[in-house]
Amino acid sequence: MEARQAATEIAQRLLRAGHQAFFAGGCVRDFLLEKTPKDYDIATSARPEEVLAALPQAIAIGAHFGVMLVKHAGHAIEIATFRTDGSYRDSRRPESVEFSSPENDALRRDFTINGLFQNPLSGEILDYVGGLDDLREKTLRAIGQPELRFHEDALRLMRAIRFSGKLNFHIEPKTWLAIRQSAPRLPQISCERIRDEFSQIITSPNRRRGIELLVESDLMAQFMPEFLTTIGCEQPPQWHPEGDVFIHTCIMLEMLDADAPLDLCLAVLLHDIGKPACRTVDETGRIRFNGHDALGADMAAEILTRLKYPNAVIASVTEMVARHMQFMNVQKMRTSRLKQFMARPGFPEEMELHRVDCGSSNGLTDNYEFILEKQLEFSAEPLIPPPLVNGGDLISLGLRPGPAFKTLLDSVQIEQLEGRILERKTALDFLKQQVDLHSFP
Repeated sequence: MEARQAATEIAQRLLRAGHQAFFAGGCVRDFLLEKTPKDYDIATSARPEEVLAALPQAIAIGAHFGVMLVKHAGHAIEIATFRTDGSYRDSRRPESVEFSSPENDALRRDFTINGLFQNPLSGEILDYVGGLDDLREKTLRAIGQPELRFHEDALRLMRAIRFSGKLNFHIEPKTWLAIRQSAPRLPQISCERIRDEFSQIITSPNRRRGIELLVESDLMAQFMPEFLTTIGCEQPPQWHPEGDVFIHTCIMLEMLDADAPLDLCLAVLLHDIGKPACRTVDETGRIRFNGHDALGADMAAEILTRLKYPNAVIASVTEMVARHMQFMNVQKMRTSRLKQFMARPGFPEEMELHRVDCGSSNGLTDNYEFILEKQLEFSAEPLIPPPLVNGGDLISLGLRPGPAFKTLLDSVQIEQLEGRILERKTALDFLKQQVDLHSFP
């Protein structure tokens, strides 16, 4: 059963019980934009106890705020009682709520395009805030006084950027001014909530616009000030005719596929974060960024840890940042080293980072094309085949376990990867020669 049908059935049960029930918020917005809503919310005149009477399977997830959750046909549907919010002291939740009318409920919401209701049976739209006009005009406008909306919940600042970028909507001037003036309020919000909104911005197909809006609104300065140092950080024009590090990064973000994964998007954003601190100019006027990859990996780890990203995401991003300059050496690598370089689980994403790195700057693709050719050449067998020898073979040769084991086994693996040893007997003979040659204990 589709989400809309499941939500309609739930709304019908509320209607049969004598209550008003409308689809509300983002599902109405997306429906009108001819997008498939991810989920459906219902706004109702029924109070929590009345929702429970009509829908015994409902679970209270915020009964104080009139919010219940119903699971039906594999879909989770939030049901919220029409309400008016009291004052907000923590820039997140109202101190109190008063159950109210559809109109008052619409007036408490964030943006006009999210303040629409829809009759689930007739499809009629209830618009108390001018949301239909703003949808037609592709405009993001705060409901009522913008500064008050952002004072109530500072996360709405990030949501404004997300909606503007995702929908490619213009932010109307008063709302934009209020965002910029309210930007210093963002640190009142937990880093987890900021992170979740930022992740949606950076993975949006229109991620470049989202990042530019975060910078222009002063919101980026509140949670990732390190990124601002890329603005005006000039690069060697012969390698980077596109401009400074910021412009280079923005172009890369734009070049990524629409569905690029989170860790790749973050790696692109942060791959040159170490350049400003490493920038030097020699006596000939040549600009260098020696060590920016290693420093950038450390900075990326610090930034993502501060935002409480999962360890797996942090590890993936920092590895991509640390390794992104190694592509310049791929044509000089021995076969064994190249295979090890290409065998990492995250290598396809590293390749994509390299592709957009070159495409956004000098346009040279020789290393990228070289790797593509080698992938085809190596495709007949695993890059790292099963080892021909192991620690047990070393013990059988009379060696005691210790650091020498890794050295010896690695030497056999290199020969195997280079194609000079293909059979176990040859590997054992080579291993014995190495033991005798180096007199390992």
